[in-house]
Amino acid sequence: MSKLEMIKEKLDVAEDTARKIWLAGLGAYGKSVDTVQGQYEKINTDGNRIFNDLVEKGQALEQETKTKIKEKTAVDQRISDVRQKLGLDKSAQDTKLEDLSKKIDDLTEIVAKLAK
Repeated sequence: MSKLEMIKEKLDVAEDTARKIWLAGLGAYGKSVDTVQGQYEKINTDGNRIFNDLVEKGQALEQETKTKIKEKTAVDQRISDVRQKLGLDKSAQDTKLEDLSKKIDDLTEIVAKLAK
């Protein structure tokens, strides 16, 4: 085999090796794109599922909270009604204090007149 043929053969081998390296790089790139795309799709699907689960949980908690607030408001109103009927609410106490204060003033005036 001549030197020219040997150089050509070595060039062919080098060219073939370079091409295989190039193809391996392309293959690695393609595989990484496939992997990333698969992971993205999984994350997207899982993310949507998790988001929807959270929305459902939030709706349930919102309804539960509204129900509890309504119940508490109803209880507070009943307590207020009972306090008012018993004369224990703030406005009734203020009125009673004013009445008592007026009666004390009237009695003080009467005692002062009697003392003269």
